[in-house]
Amino acid sequence: MSEDDFRRQIGEHMTSRVPQAAALGFRFVSAGQARGSIAVDWREDLVGDPDSEVIAGGVVTSLLDHACGLAVTSSGETGPFSTATLDLRIDYMRPAKPRAGVTAEAHCYKLTRSIAFVRAQAFDDDPADPVATAQAAFVINRI
Repeated sequence: MSEDDFRRQIGEHMTSRVPQAAALGFRFVSAGQARGSIAVDWREDLVGDPDSEVIAGGVVTSLLDHACGLAVTSSGETGPFSTATLDLRIDYMRPAKPRAGVTAEAHCYKLTRSIAFVRAQAFDDDPADPVATAQAAFVINRI
């Protein structure tokens, strides 16, 4: 299996088999070397404030966390390992547009023996105008 096939398989697993991601309707977009992208389409049951018709902030938080995890698992780390979020800081820039889905793109920019450092952003239609940005640290648990 090629590295690209492996990354795609991991991304599809993270969006369809992880109960929270599946319940929220997360959709695998892409994965590359230390990068991952996941999207969620707008659904009425994901709205935080019915008057605004904007996807809830908690959905965006979960989306960013999952995209960061995908970037870590796509980092090229050798050997079996699991990962868990140690720290996740999110800066919300603005609400998503009403009735708009959101995409998160993450990059694992530094990998140490036991910690992975990741940056991510979530946007609705323009990556240059993010809804939120994230800075995260993940533990690497070697199996």
